[in-house]
Amino acid sequence: MLADFAVVPMGVTGGVKDLVAEALKIVDESGLSYKLGAMHTTIEGDSDRVMDVILRCHRRMLELAPRVLTSITIDDRTGATGRLEGKVRDVEQVLGKPLSRV
Repeated sequence: MLADFAVVPMGVTGGVKDLVAEALKIVDESGLSYKLGAMHTTIEGDSDRVMDVILRCHRRMLELAPRVLTSITIDDRTGATGRLEGKVRDVEQVLGKPLSRV
């Protein structure tokens, strides 16, 4: 399973980078493959572990903020692994160039 998710703390003043870092610690310590994006994080693993990590991130944010919005997009394909990088690599091969530009 691939899951793309964003946990958004509401009702806090100032930036949220420290809060996001708290959630990312949970993802990192899970041992699952993940990729942090500018506005979301994508993780890969079996469905139970992936959903557990997302809920733990949500609950941690709720300890730090009075309101939390969590959005999740799931791509679940039986027997597929290595899709976190593979899906991007496949499109890059079609285009003949890397997709990131900073």
